Amino acid sequence: MQRSLAKFLSAALALCLIGVVLATVAQEPEVDEQLTATKRLFKPVGPGLRALRRGADGKYYVLAMPGVGLAIFDAKGRLLSSLGAQSDDGVPVRTPHPLISFGEDFDVDSKGNLYVADRGYNQINELAPDGKLLRSIAVNAPLSVLALPDDEVAVTTLRGPHLITVYSSTSRAVRDFGDPEDLSSRPDLNRYLSQGRLASDSQARVYYGYTYLPEPRVRQYDRFGYGGIDFEFTGLGAWSEGRAARREIDRQDKRTEPPRLNPILTAFGVDPVNGDVWMCLHNTLLHFDKEGIRRSEYQIYTTENARLEGNVMLVEEDRLLIGSDPLGIFEFPRPDRKH
Repeated sequence: MQRSLAKFLSAALALCLIGVVLATVAQEPEVDEQLTATKRLFKPVGPGLRALRRGADGKYYVLAMPGVGLAIFDAKGRLLSSLGAQSDDGVPVRTPHPLISFGEDFDVDSKGNLYVADRGYNQINELAPDGKLLRSIAVNAPLSVLALPDDEVAVTTLRGPHLITVYSSTSRAVRDFGDPEDLSSRPDLNRYLSQGRLASDSQARVYYGYTYLPEPRVRQYDRFGYGGIDFEFTGLGAWSEGRAARREIDRQDKRTEPPRLNPILTAFGVDPVNGDVWMCLHNTLLHFDKEGIRRSEYQIYTTENARLEGNVMLVEEDRLLIGSDPLGIFEFPRPDRKH
């Protein structure tokens, strides 16, 4: 009896180990050593590139400060107009008072209204498509902005007890959510490490990409602040940089000067159709499915075969648009699609 029980337990253990191995193999990402851009878009945008969006009307919006301002392109990539640009001598175009002082980020809603996170003015400014100022929300050191349904606006900042604050159509703060990560004994260092940028999907969910965490992470919330899936890179490729970041965090934890770290997650985007998440870690591109499982990893290059360190990204159904300051914005084929 004891021998039979021992054989049964041994067989069960073997089956469990096989299951673990198979699950690990199933989640092991496909690796393509190189993904090369097919063409450059939205010339002459490049230096100062900050953000890229596509409107419901098919237009593309690109923020590059200070020279370009907020440029608007048609669906074929032809420049239509720009807001807050400066002339060659540094004088703002079309207005004696700069429409945009220093745009850190922006978003566009379904009506074509633009929301600019302006660190120069410490405001979120809502602009009509023609550049008319519709409203301003006072926000200290805004980092990223996201247009939500019902004329709400989600904002991230350099400061504040929570990561995301949502303002109503009357510009009143109505809720905030997301707590800073606890990685050091210094609250200011924890807040610095928890800085991030915002993105959304077709269901108006909010995605928060942490810029400085040692293990790159994008966290999903619904628009009311209830948490969903974490998309996190903890693979072998992340460990060396993650270890170096953690050593630097430990070093700065024992000091008193203002925190300063190199970014880890430099850009990310969300597939508007299936909710997949794509991350840029400088020159490395990662693909996660909507369940948070990492599917593939690539090294990305320009059309001239130069390393592209992405700082903006737009995920479309049939292509990826990835941009770098100062190289510009490039089109890539979707490697997860059969062409």
